[in-house]
Amino acid sequence: MKKNTGSYPHVRVGDGGRSVVSQAGAVLLVETIRKSGLDRAISTALGPWRKPRAVHNPGKVLLDVALATAMGGDCLADVGMLRAEPGVFGLVASDPTVSRLVDALAAAGSKALTAIRTARAETRSRVWELAGEDGPAADGQVIVDIDGVLVLAHSEKQDATATWKRTFGHHPLVAFVDHGQAGSGEPVAALLRPGNAGSNTASDHITTTQLALAQLPRHLRRGRKTLIRTDSVGGTHAFLDWLTRRGRWLSYSVGMTITDAIHQAVLKIPEKGWTPAYDADGIERPGAWVAEITDIPDLSTWPKGLRLIVRRERPHPGAQLRFTDLDGLRLTCFATNTTGGQLADLELRHRRRARCEDRIRNARATGLRNLPLHDTAQNRIWLEIVSLALDLLAWMPMLALTAETRRWEPKKLRLRLFSAAAQLVTTGRSRWLRFTTRWPWTDEITQAIDRLNALPSPG
Repeated sequence: MKKNTGSYPHVRVGDGGRSVVSQAGAVLLVETIRKSGLDRAISTALGPWRKPRAVHNPGKVLLDVALATAMGGDCLADVGMLRAEPGVFGLVASDPTVSRLVDALAAAGSKALTAIRTARAETRSRVWELAGEDGPAADGQVIVDIDGVLVLAHSEKQDATATWKRTFGHHPLVAFVDHGQAGSGEPVAALLRPGNAGSNTASDHITTTQLALAQLPRHLRRGRKTLIRTDSVGGTHAFLDWLTRRGRWLSYSVGMTITDAIHQAVLKIPEKGWTPAYDADGIERPGAWVAEITDIPDLSTWPKGLRLIVRRERPHPGAQLRFTDLDGLRLTCFATNTTGGQLADLELRHRRRARCEDRIRNARATGLRNLPLHDTAQNRIWLEIVSLALDLLAWMPMLALTAETRRWEPKKLRLRLFSAAAQLVTTGRSRWLRFTTRWPWTDEITQAIDRLNALPSPG
């Protein structure tokens, strides 16, 4: 008798399997679409692009591509993974049909983009209502982070140019709603720009903010309840003037470049004017201090109510100091119009803008690693598809997951939940997906489905 000396069992492989659904865990995303009413909203919005006697609904076609992207796809053809499982994902259009729809929407320009964004905004309001205390605006306030992202191009796509990092591609501006420490974040704006677009272009920041505000529930689109947070590229006169314009009154927390005037102001701060800064957990951090310098430099040309707060800290080993750093201590500065609160709390709130980098990293893993189409108009539609995918990846955990699982990033969701296979069983008039009990995260899948089923269906 032969002994098996290998590390893994030998398994013979063949085709012909039946009743087994691959990527069955993605039913969580399907149920999220159903309960949020996104399918109805986007089908209604894209109704004008449905041709007479057409078999496929344009809204369903676009959602299928977004679903495939949320599951890890990075091009239009990846919708084939849904087409292979009609028992879960329904009738899926062919690749040529998908391409024709994207071309038609691209040709429609801003009209199509507005239709898609309107459907997303309508659905977002319902999702936040369903989430209740778990929603990002449960306390009546919301934080929107704006940042730029470089998307590399490996061919001569329209508007792909050399970037400031000596790469080649595009430089879109994106905005995300911060879910806080309990969750992740969701996209509310994506502005496609050429690779050579400036980092601190105020007009682009204003346009991105307008797109982001249009995605929020109406009562959050103006007033101090909404905080706009950016790094130093947002610290321009024009952008802050726009944010604080009469009737808009938005809150802001934006980084500021260490100019000579700010540097000289820091030199005038007495030692007793510095207070300890906080770490990520809100505990005093050794070797880091904050102070306010609003009354030292001339701020007469800036909006009223602007406060300048600086931070100094001992740099981590190996960090390269800048010319503007002081006595071996790293200096950073930001501006805000928030009137109350401890300086350390305001500085910690601003530093949590770094979560936006996590959102960008997740977006790269969800279709933003590259722009797969050639024309700029087509890639604008692709950005909306990516945004839809990221919406689903944010809404599903918000509505269906709890505790640590709600903070799982897209890669972990795909590995642990979406990739789970199941047996499709038809009993009577019902179809059931039977997940194996051997899968370590079957309980998370079934419990999440139960939470989604408990939610009220849309109108």
